[in-house]
Amino acid sequence: MGASPLEPVMIQRSPPPPPSRRQFWRSPALQAVLVCLFPFLLALFLALLIDQPPMPSPLNAEQLLTDPFLQLPTQDSVRVVWFTEFAGQNHQVWYGNRLQYHQNATTRPLSRLREDAKSPIPNPPTTPTFRTVWRHEALIPGLTPDQRVPYQVRSQRENGELIQSDRFSLAPAPSPGRGLKILLTSDHQLMPMTAANLEKVVATVGGVDGVFLAGDLVNIPDRGSEWFDSAKGNAFFPCLQGRAKFAIAQANGGERVYTGGPIIQNAPLFPALGNHEVMGRFSMAQTLSDQFSDPYPRPQAAEFFPVPGGQRTLDPSLQAAWLKAHSFNSDTYEEIFTLPQSSPGGKRYYAVSFGDIRLISLYVTNIWRVPTIEDGRVSRYREPQATAADPSQWSYGQHIFEPITPGSAQYEWLKAELASPEFQQAKYKIVMFHHPPHTLGGNIVPAYTDPQAIVDRNAQGEITAVRYEYPLDQDYIHKYLEPLWDQAGVQLVYYGHSHLWNRFRNAAGVNFLESSNVGNTYGAHWQDTEPRYVPPGYRETYVPLGDPYGLEPIMPTLDPVVDEQTQEPLPYIASNTLTVFSILDTATGNVTSYRFDTTVSESEAIAFDQFPLLP
Repeated sequence: MGASPLEPVMIQRSPPPPPSRRQFWRSPALQAVLVCLFPFLLALFLALLIDQPPMPSPLNAEQLLTDPFLQLPTQDSVRVVWFTEFAGQNHQVWYGNRLQYHQNATTRPLSRLREDAKSPIPNPPTTPTFRTVWRHEALIPGLTPDQRVPYQVRSQRENGELIQSDRFSLAPAPSPGRGLKILLTSDHQLMPMTAANLEKVVATVGGVDGVFLAGDLVNIPDRGSEWFDSAKGNAFFPCLQGRAKFAIAQANGGERVYTGGPIIQNAPLFPALGNHEVMGRFSMAQTLSDQFSDPYPRPQAAEFFPVPGGQRTLDPSLQAAWLKAHSFNSDTYEEIFTLPQSSPGGKRYYAVSFGDIRLISLYVTNIWRVPTIEDGRVSRYREPQATAADPSQWSYGQHIFEPITPGSAQYEWLKAELASPEFQQAKYKIVMFHHPPHTLGGNIVPAYTDPQAIVDRNAQGEITAVRYEYPLDQDYIHKYLEPLWDQAGVQLVYYGHSHLWNRFRNAAGVNFLESSNVGNTYGAHWQDTEPRYVPPGYRETYVPLGDPYGLEPIMPTLDPVVDEQTQEPLPYIASNTLTVFSILDTATGNVTSYRFDTTVSESEAIAFDQFPLLP
């Protein structure tokens, strides 16, 4: 039967067909949206097109003499430095999350780099020969504290070939309160264990936030290959940038090639001048090693080698250059690094705030001479008989490069800096320099003081012999500087020079740390070990064992090494197989020292000592 006219009829309707693709794009609503978005989409497209950065992957990066490294961070900026062997053009730093920004670099050559017959390079020249290395530096401004930013550098050769580094990260100076890990290191000097040490730093603690390096970066500062590309594989920059290649024999046979660690590409480096950053009298005939060993005191240089007369020498800069050429200089060190220059010493000593740290880096070092009274040697204790009669030919013992006595520019600046609000208000107050104030090492003897010449004459008044004495009670560090640190509340004095690890604490609560068993050691002098050389018949005191100024070394708190014969724990590490590094963690206030057996590459670094900087 059909449906009744009074009953509703249910009609099944099919859903409308979906709009065609053409109808979709012609939709008025969609077109309105696209019209609104068009300016923004166009701007994004143009930004990507115009600001397209270089490819983030490295391109011919091996043609850069170094990777980039970080210098002089401020509250909103940092500087990026790298080196090439070509002048090139368009040297730039690209940075940002997409490497979308860039800054141009300034370029200049290093003025004193040379190579000679002893240079570890293929086909070295027979006599000192200048080597041209170009330094590039760019200031990266407008940064936000505590935010890391990717970056890479690029350089273009004269023929247009583009060279790009790998990608790294940069940041401005960290804010107070932020936890930092600071690597405390020194005395790299192309020594056998340095690459292994720095590789293990990265493997153990990961990336660090800064590097405090207490001098002796290389051996001969004007020898370019020691900084950049020694054929031995362990030059200064490769070790700190993970580009080294240095083999160490392993206990189970074979060799392990250590590469160092990629550290200073991402963390700023703050060095101090050591004696191996100071070059002696300039020559293009003597070997670079002989020039390094031939510094001459400035007062005597002015007396015996005066500036030649004539109108030309009235220029003060020419007079200064003449005096420098006849005495000593740290030009290569100062040209390589960008450091604070707020002190009278410029880059040679400075202070800087870094997070919760106020760091003072001092120029406290002297020339190292052989400890002997054997005739014919240029010694710390005497002049050779052949030249004794002529004061212009004297070596003047272990003379000090920069005065630190009261009234000197460095001493007066240090007093002011220790009393400054920046220093007094810092959570961590640290002083760093090269020469040891307290140590079991050999280089603390003789005392750090101006050598006192004792001149013997015959009946005719002619000089027959010259020896040098160093009164222990006139040690300038102990007599003048340590009282300043005691009064100012310095928590850590960090130094190197003797190539071992040991630490001390004085009655005022100042911690003294030497963590210089990085690349090698020359031993320790404590209790039953071999004593330091003491010149026989000399009138002053030369301490053969222990710290000459009466502090006892502190036994490591976690896991000291033991004497192989007695199995007694030792308060030091002086080893040519165990390498040591120390880390300051500002989040905890602790300084932790680690040792690593370089002959067992698969072993872990062992934390053997830890102490707090705060009470």
